[in-house]
Amino acid sequence: MRLTYTKERGAGWARAAAWSVGFVVLLWVIEVVDVVLGNRLEDEGVRPRDDEGLVGIVFAPLLHGGWDHLIANSLPLLVLGFLVFLSGIGRALAATAVIWVVGGLGTWLIAPERTIHIGASVIVFGWLTYLILRGIFARNEGQIALGAVVLVLYGGALWGVLPGQPGVSWQGHLFGAIGGGLAAWWLAPDRARHAYA
Repeated sequence: MRLTYTKERGAGWARAAAWSVGFVVLLWVIEVVDVVLGNRLEDEGVRPRDDEGLVGIVFAPLLHGGWDHLIANSLPLLVLGFLVFLSGIGRALAATAVIWVVGGLGTWLIAPERTIHIGASVIVFGWLTYLILRGIFARNEGQIALGAVVLVLYGGALWGVLPGQPGVSWQGHLFGAIGGGLAAWWLAPDRARHAYA
């Protein structure tokens, strides 16, 4: 029995790593394509309150404003993505979908007009908040402990939800974080969720 458990656990870690690395590799491939196309893909981000800009909700987290932007997002995506996918692929994809949609819609609603918002930091902030809060909603001590470690390591980044840094979409950060909180609540086991309703 113990051997089977160890194999299953190892397989779970390998799957989580594969999904996390796979997502980051996809972002790098897209950035290569964007460079080859003369950075034209960057125009496909979220354009606030523009009907056509709604399509950017789908594409914005996949696009970056250059290599520096992508490099800055890559390590947090690898680490946080691994931790999110470790709890199960289906649950991780559901959480990511909530973050993706809430982050994009929120940005579309409140960001300044005639701007374009791109970057996977919406996912970074969403995964960060999800990991910090999910143990609280699920009343799971292990997840609470992991959330505390994540908060210590990456919590300083949460200042990025506040306005002030030119050229940075704090709206994407803020609504990505809100999406992460909603995902943590929504994906908590029913018995725990009802206690907070």
